[in-house]
Amino acid sequence: MKTAPHIRGAALPIVLLISSMMLITSAAWFETSLAAARVSANLRDTLQAFHAADSALTLCARAVAAGTAPVASAVASEPTGWRLESTFTAGAVTPIAVWPGSAMAPQCLAEAWRPSTRPEVSAYLLTARGFGHTQESQAWVQLELVVAGNTTEQHWRRVTARPF
Repeated sequence: MKTAPHIRGAALPIVLLISSMMLITSAAWFETSLAAARVSANLRDTLQAFHAADSALTLCARAVAAGTAPVASAVASEPTGWRLESTFTAGAVTPIAVWPGSAMAPQCLAEAWRPSTRPEVSAYLLTARGFGHTQESQAWVQLELVVAGNTTEQHWRRVTARPF
């Protein structure tokens, strides 16, 4: 009766193979964790900037309705001053002095205009900009405020791309 030949040294390559597989899996999980942390931080910055801009927009709308906010002179068509950095910086107000955790206080610009389809109303385009932890993380929101006698219409919209 013959016995099976002894296989010597087979354990070391198997252990090394299993160890390298565990190392690769650990590295992949570590990279996934880092990516998730970056996504979470970016989302936090985006939400912080959005909430700052939305709050500034609300306060700016109240001030315009009360007649206490500085408003750029009326133009015949929808205002575009908010798209120019010089115009926005010169006319923007900071309705909130400090927004916790933001790089800068949120800003708001109010521009008056006369809609051609409704010349009897007063209309305002309010544009607000909020910041996250850095100045690069910004959120822009707008509100069209239309006042006709005792009624006020509000049309909210989000600016998807930074104008400058």
